[in-house]
Parts: sequence; C-alpha cells; structure tokens
Amino acid sequence: MSDTGLRERIQEALGSVSAEYIEVRVEESQGSHIRYRGKELEEIGRNSNLGGNVRALAGGGWGFACFNDISDLKSKVRMAVEQAKLVTTDRVELAPVDPVVRIVPPVLGKDPRTVPLSEKKDILDHYVETILSTPEVRSSTVQYGDGHRRIVFANSEGTYIEQERIDVTVRLAAMARNNGDVQQSSVSLGSLGDFGFVERLDDQAREVAQKSVALLNAPEVKGGPYTVILDPILAGVFIHEAFGHLSEADHVYNDPKMREIMVLGRRFGGEHLNVVDGASVPELRGSYQYDEEGVESHRTDLIREGVLVGRLHSRETAAKMGEAPTGNARAISYRFPPIVRMTNTFIEPGQSPVEDLFAGVKEGVYARNWYGGMTSMEMFTFSAGEAYMIRNGKVEELLRPVMLSGNLFTTMENLDAVANDLDMNQGGGCGKNGQSPLPVSNGSPHIRIQNCLVGGA
Repeated sequence: MSDTGLRERIQEALGSVSAEYIEVRVEESQGSHIRYRGKELEEIGRNSNLGGNVRALAGGGWGFACFNDISDLKSKVRMAVEQAKLVTTDRVELAPVDPVVRIVPPVLGKDPRTVPLSEKKDILDHYVETILSTPEVRSSTVQYGDGHRRIVFANSEGTYIEQERIDVTVRLAAMARNNGDVQQSSVSLGSLGDFGFVERLDDQAREVAQKSVALLNAPEVKGGPYTVILDPILAGVFIHEAFGHLSEADHVYNDPKMREIMVLGRRFGGEHLNVVDGASVPELRGSYQYDEEGVESHRTDLIREGVLVGRLHSRETAAKMGEAPTGNARAISYRFPPIVRMTNTFIEPGQSPVEDLFAGVKEGVYARNWYGGMTSMEMFTFSAGEAYMIRNGKVEELLRPVMLSGNLFTTMENLDAVANDLDMNQGGGCGKNGQSPLPVSNGSPHIRIQNCLVGGA
C-alpha cells in the first residue's frame, strides 16, 4: 500500500467513531539474527512483521486493539473505543501537546540491509574462531542482530508521523575452564543504524578470550567496604538500573512509598552529580525524534547539582502529576501499548581527570564492565565483569568478578568524585512489564564511591 493510501485509510478510520482520543500505529519491521554457541551455529535467519494497534479513550480508561491485517482499520478503531467504554477506573487525562506532521528518515551509517546474510555469518565465523583459538577457552557465545522498523503514527488531534530506525547489536563471550573452574568474559556492543562497527571487533574478540583465561588465576577479593571506582560502562548500568527506573513516573505515581522518596527538590548527592535522560541526544541507540505517542523527544534533567529536579513521563503520567511530557512513552512493538521508559541515561562529565580519582586511594577496588544485577526499590546488587585492586593510587592485580551492593541513596551520597571522560554503552537492552529488550544507551564518566560494600560474585 502506498504511503498516501495508508494515511488516507488511517485518517478515515480515526474519523469514523466518536471518542475523547484515538491513536493508530502501523508498524512494518524486518531484521536478521545469527547465534553461535561454541562452533555450533544455533540460529540464523531473517524475520519480518506487519501489524499495528489502536488505543482509545472513551469514558474511563484505555481500550487497546492489536492487529496484523490493516485492511479493516475502522473495525479495530471501533473495537478499541468499545473496550474503553467498559473501563470503570478513574478517568484518564492526557497532558496537552501540539499536533505535528513529520516524516523522519533513519540515522544511517553502513546500512545492515545492504549486507548479505552470508557475509554477516562470515564475519561472525571469524570471531568464533578467534575466541576459540585461545588456549583454555572451552566455549563461546557469539550473537548478532539487526532490525529495521518503520512506524506510522496518527491520532485524532491531528498528528501524523512517519518514522524509521535501524538497530544493530553484537555480543561476544568466552568461557575458560581449568580443572572444573569456569570463568567468563563478555562484551556487548550496539549502534543506531551503522553496521560498520561489526566489521572491526578483532581486538574485542581476542580481549574477551584472554580475560576469561586470566580470571582462572585471579584471586578473590576480601569482602568488605572499599573505596570503589567504576568505569563508564558499569557506572552507566548502575545509574540506569538503580536510579533511572525510579525516575519513571509510572513507578512514582503508582507507589506511595516511591512518592515519599522521589520528591522533587530532595538532595541525593553532591553538587558534582548531574544525571540526564534524553532521546534527543543524537545518534545513540535510545535516540529518536518522536516517542510512541507522537511527543517530541527531550533532554530531561533528573538530578542537577545533586538535587532531584525531574522525572520521565508519558502524556498520561504528566497529566496525573501536573508536569510536562518528556517524550518517554515507548513500546517494543505494535503488540504493546506504550509505557514510560528510559532512552539514553547518563551521568554528565565532571571536571576531574581520571587519574585524580585514583590518586590518594590507599586500598580500593576498580570495577569495570557489567555482568548482571538486580534492584529492589532503593536496594541494589551488581556484578562487575572484571575488577582490580587499587593500592596507593595504582591499579594492581586482576580479581575474580566482584559484587557491589548497597542502598542507592546512601551510595549516591558517597559518590564523591566524577571524572571528565564520559563514555556511552550501547550494547544493552532494557526490560519492563514484559517488553524486552528495548534499545537504550547508558553511560557515565569514571566515578568514585566511598564505603561501597564489595564481595565475591
């Protein structure tokens, strides 16, 4: 169907039923994926999808209808409106936004759609061989994925947006074994619209293999509180998982305890601490021009000079809390309604050279990369992918992977230094309410935390 024909059909469907608010999203997607476990090729293929959804307000709350056949949009609109009329919860209101008509092309480097699947496989074959050729490496995981999404969004307020994005991800992992002892190392990388980085990962493949072997001979840390320095990757994951989710306004609005904790104007850290989320930060995996509600992307200050100054909103949560929409309503696909999600979340760079953070640390831990973790309200536990002892300001021996745990707010108060070397991690995906993995980025400069509890992973 032509773009003109689709637009006409959507607009006709929107005008066919009376309701307070109606929106239609039609999505066409395609992609490819490859996965190896050791030398075995477990998965390879292409996928494509076409579908859409309708959300409507007509009385109480939302009606939602999802479909794969776009030939009868009017019936799907009627279905969503009829569902909405059955909802008896408190009346949903939406914060106002100006209607917009836009066509947004994708951000593109080397387009993965132009690279044959066989060529992608050849590249991954080489990385599998590189990892497994390292002595004592017994297995590996190498996986690749790319996806192209074209989304057409329109609502009853007059907004009409066509938007495209292309996402590319790679993960390399090595597992080394010696007499029953198993250690692993991994790296996850990604890009918005550029396949080129996939062709330049020889160093990373060798590094994950060598680190997995080195960990076999590394000692375990003696558990206890340490001065800890986090690299940009682990610090970015920390601020995303431990603080970013608490900034999503649906969490705050729906949880009385969170409303007591996440009060605007409350101090959470020193004046050197500034935390931002924003899809308007360009050319990152969490970047876009308009969210799934047609709201233009923003750069939102969450913490400014140590003080909580903002949170992330959809139109619904913004209306509930009397604040402005931030363009953070996102959905992983047309099968889901949009919910409040992070985009690119990071700690802004400070003034200190990295070397100054290490200077004066008599005994501490340098934690890098990430392996896993969990949060529960303000409590967190994170595993670092690798760690080193710090003695008298110098980075010394490699340690077995360590686990960092504590109270988020106490930890942020103890975050006493922020370096000037901001770096963004684009290899992750975020999960929430069954929608995973959503493309996001997170990052930070090196940061230093006093009295952080460290134990063996």
